[in-house]
Amino acid sequence: MSTPLLGGVEAGGTKVVCAIGTGPDDIRHRATIPTTTPVRTLAEVIEFFSEHARRGQAVTALGVASFGPLDLDPASPQYGHITSTTKPGWAGTDIAGLLGRRLAVPVALDTDVNGAAYGEARWGAARGLHNAVYLTVGTGIGGGAVVAGRPLRGLIHTEMGHLHVQRHPDDSYRGGCPFHGDCVEGLASGPALAARLGRPAQDAGPDTSAVVAMQAFYLAQLITAITYLLSPQRIVLGGGVAQLPGLLDAVRAETVTRLGNALDAAAFTDDVDRYLTAPGLDDMSGVLGALGMAADLADSTRTAATPP
Repeated sequence: MSTPLLGGVEAGGTKVVCAIGTGPDDIRHRATIPTTTPVRTLAEVIEFFSEHARRGQAVTALGVASFGPLDLDPASPQYGHITSTTKPGWAGTDIAGLLGRRLAVPVALDTDVNGAAYGEARWGAARGLHNAVYLTVGTGIGGGAVVAGRPLRGLIHTEMGHLHVQRHPDDSYRGGCPFHGDCVEGLASGPALAARLGRPAQDAGPDTSAVVAMQAFYLAQLITAITYLLSPQRIVLGGGVAQLPGLLDAVRAETVTRLGNALDAAAFTDDVDRYLTAPGLDDMSGVLGALGMAADLADSTRTAATPP
């Protein structure tokens, strides 16, 4: 009997990635859709899966790893909705409910970073580990955690990018976060770098070394805090800004300095190249994590339907 097809959606602030398959070695179809209005964007997502269903390749479950904030409490009347996002027009969007109703499939929903963390833990750089964190540094900064093999949730989902950090002594930028100003997202995200440079962060040019040093100063504070709070076995650093030349090595060095000898830090610092690493799934971490969520949902649905 053939393995049932699964659907994955990684919904980001600038693009949505859709995939149909069963895992990283079996992606049958993939599409990238610009994130515009909720109506237009989700209509294109629905059409992608509907078109393949008409061709006999319907998915049995859908995983959605989305930007947020999200209401992830199944008991809440707003479960599945995007809540107080700064993305214009998206606040209040019932992303899980709409996709589930229109595609007639069960939907598993989590944050984009929890999805990426789960993808890396299931198939990527943190494969085989029980506890890991995925950080993305791009248009925003966020972090997702896998604890005891499952994505971490609490009263709400984690918001690691809003941690307040010590300011760099040479940084006069006031911070770009609309909620907190100079949290780590407000100081080290792509828009924050562009505001300082007057051009995209990827075009840092002769300012690259200074940009990298300041980024490392901020990101190492976030990583040190995560290390103290969660003690993950691995931290994966992804996102477009994380690909700046030399940034990963600079963050590793700054993290080692900040951890010093505290709390037997040798467990983290003696092999920092393995402790703090690039994604193993490249830019597919999120959508593959969504496929993994769909697989778990399909398994639980089949188990519940099987007579005792």
